[in-house]
Amino acid sequence: MYDLSSIIIKDNPVILGIESSCDETAAAVIRGRKLLSSKIISSATEQAKFGGVVPEIASRAHTEAVDEVVRQAVEEAGLTLKDIDAVAVTYGAGLLGALLVGLSFAKSLAYTLNVPLIAVNHIRGHMAAAYLVDEELKPPFITLLASGGHTAILHTKTYTDFEILGGTSDDAAGEAFDKVARVLGLSYPGGVNVERLALNGENSVPLPKCQVKNTQVLQFSYSGLKTAVINYCHNKEQKGEEVDKENVACSFQHAAVDPLVKNAVALALKLGVKTVTAGGGVIANGYLRATLEEECKKAGLKLILPEKKYCTDNAAMIAAEGLIQYKAGNFAPLSINARAQIPLK
Repeated sequence: MYDLSSIIIKDNPVILGIESSCDETAAAVIRGRKLLSSKIISSATEQAKFGGVVPEIASRAHTEAVDEVVRQAVEEAGLTLKDIDAVAVTYGAGLLGALLVGLSFAKSLAYTLNVPLIAVNHIRGHMAAAYLVDEELKPPFITLLASGGHTAILHTKTYTDFEILGGTSDDAAGEAFDKVARVLGLSYPGGVNVERLALNGENSVPLPKCQVKNTQVLQFSYSGLKTAVINYCHNKEQKGEEVDKENVACSFQHAAVDPLVKNAVALALKLGVKTVTAGGGVIANGYLRATLEEECKKAGLKLILPEKKYCTDNAAMIAAEGLIQYKAGNFAPLSINARAQIPLK
């Protein structure tokens, strides 16, 4: 019988994190804020054959991999399933079929072990990755969030409360990178290939910055920037002129990244916050990381930047957010369902 009435909240619980929102089947184990293991089985190579993620293929891959990846993570941590104090799992946002695989497995495991099930918002997982970088990190701090589905600057006031200071009014940064990659004829995943192409280019193509001007609330727009890249390339082609793809990639990268970094640093200074963190797949971009490091250093701000492998989808960040929710006693019922979309707040 599933009964949590006698559960005692521990200071440094062992939490198993499970992530299956897209094309990565991942599991990780933490003890407190110490990361003990992190394993990923990816179907990205298979998805690349189709130019992007095919939900049915992703779901099937998760079904085949989830048991194995959890076994690997627990074994690498030097533990057994009996040592697990809670199971944290992504319940949204993401591909519904893919989410259901991880969530169903986590429910079964939590029930069998009679430990709390913690339902994690994938995006909050990205935000929590910074806690594993610096075990002494405490709010308040400014977070630059840039992923495939969300782009925002946040003021994290407490472990469970944050304010959205600015966000995108349409596409997210990660979406824009992928769409521009397709325009330039680059393969999936688009973001990393745009970055590689940009390394040999110059910021010489006139493109609009992603920040929306003259609005009361800080807003970014990637739809217009994406369209500007498409129009530039099409105009060149119609005139029979060669498109310098390296310069386009470099210029797009500057236009997409610079306003995010500038505003994150400016807001930290404005609010008197001394620390900046970052999370989300786009934070793996080398130009963004270097620019953010440089601007924080100039401003005298402390920067907590997760390793690239913990910016893209992984289970360590899910476990980290799971720890926050565990400490707050926010446990999920076994009846909880997966959700394709979840508001950031």
